[in-house]
Amino acid sequence: MNRLTTTLLTALAPISWGSTYFVASELLPPDRPLFTGAMRALPAGLLLIALSRTLPKGEWWWKSAVLGTLNIGAFFPLLFLSAYRLPGGVAAVLGSAGPLFVVGLAALLLGERARLRTVLAAVAAAFGVSMVVLTAEAELDLIGVIAGVVSSASMGAGTVMTKRWGRPEGVGPLAVTGWQLTAGGLVIIPLAVLIEGAPPALDGNAFLGYGYMMLINTGIAYWLWFRGIGRLSATSVTLLGPLSPLTAAVIGWAALGQALSPVQLVGMAIAFGATVIGQLPGRTPRVPQKTFSSAEGIDRNVSMDLSNAEVRR
Repeated sequence: MNRLTTTLLTALAPISWGSTYFVASELLPPDRPLFTGAMRALPAGLLLIALSRTLPKGEWWWKSAVLGTLNIGAFFPLLFLSAYRLPGGVAAVLGSAGPLFVVGLAALLLGERARLRTVLAAVAAAFGVSMVVLTAEAELDLIGVIAGVVSSASMGAGTVMTKRWGRPEGVGPLAVTGWQLTAGGLVIIPLAVLIEGAPPALDGNAFLGYGYMMLINTGIAYWLWFRGIGRLSATSVTLLGPLSPLTAAVIGWAALGQALSPVQLVGMAIAFGATVIGQLPGRTPRVPQKTFSSAEGIDRNVSMDLSNAEVRR
């Protein structure tokens, strides 16, 4: 599978996440973000483990717990806390800063060079998202801002560590995704019970919404996301993240009748352009070829023949 196809498939994950607000507001019980997070993660994780029929072994028990906490267990509650204490636009902008965390961590832990183009693309994407979602009435709340920043850092660290640790030999992304979702869901459940109490009563719309969130929005989306991390650079994958708030804005316009101003349209173009630029492969440095005189060429060919003979032995 070529790079373009892999990138397009990975992009389906943040596009799916952009539908979260619409599904939550139209189909799910109100004011139950932690219960929703647990319902997204744990059933999807158990289903993927059942499909892969593979459990962690050895060090992958604690690695899965760490990755599941960073990508799911800590990320979901902090994201919801930020969303509840801040206007949606501010929370979305803080979330769009995630690529900057990944650029720094990838350079530190993965040795991925922080190219100027990548940094500028990450900044431009965050700026474009801010044009789409911020309003003049937006107010800041310190706890909400801290939660938003830490949630972005948690997801960024999870992305980088997922790339750094890779997968056990012979284990596919389906199983690893299941491990992380299960671990993350188990982290969220005690918080949901402690803070929100007993589960709410569910009607037909709620079952439909949770079914979509579990299967499409989480199970398939995170499988595509972690699969992409394994095949692309960490910075390339995380720069697909701004597609989520852009998708949310488009759904709000198409399904909820929310108007898009010229400024928002310009912001969408900037964020989308930055996302595309962030996917362009870096230049491969050219290695200068040395020219040999005829005598040098003969010596070089003899040396190569001797080396090949040693290999054959």
